[in-house]
Amino acid sequence: MKQLLDFLPLLVFFAVYKFFDIYAATGALIVATLIQLIATYALYKKIEKMHLITFALVASFGTATLIFHDDAFIKWKVTIVYALFAIALIAGQFLGKPILKSMLGQEMPVDDKIWARLTWYWVLFFVACGLINIYVAFSLSQETWVNFKVFGLTAATLVNTLLTVVYLFKHLPEDKKKELK
Repeated sequence: MKQLLDFLPLLVFFAVYKFFDIYAATGALIVATLIQLIATYALYKKIEKMHLITFALVASFGTATLIFHDDAFIKWKVTIVYALFAIALIAGQFLGKPILKSMLGQEMPVDDKIWARLTWYWVLFFVACGLINIYVAFSLSQETWVNFKVFGLTAATLVNTLLTVVYLFKHLPEDKKKELK
């Protein structure tokens, strides 16, 4: 259910874009992201910081898109979100509180050097996605950008998540591997 809630705003954005335009889709994205927050709180009695930050960015960049009737704002939002993810990972690493380890360390007890490698891998991934988004958003058609945002970035993230799990599993202690099988 939580994964469906996470993808709800993106699916709404895509569907509304296909039937209307980028501005209707942006308005729908703002509303869907707000609904996501409310539903998440209603179901789980908590809201993750990243959801709040994402909503703040969607609401502010989305509103700017609507007020100025300029899709550049919503296109930049994607890159800014990826940049914030990268910055958060870097900050956690330098502050001695690796974010990936804090999220997955209980289930995946591996050495700190593995968490550091994964952190830098994800930093590079987020930076690359942000830069590619800029290229696609401002060099190709709006429809290409929407498809890239919805399908390309989502697929890339899912593939990287899978690669991360495989990499972590490879470095797990044998007893933990048996426990997870």
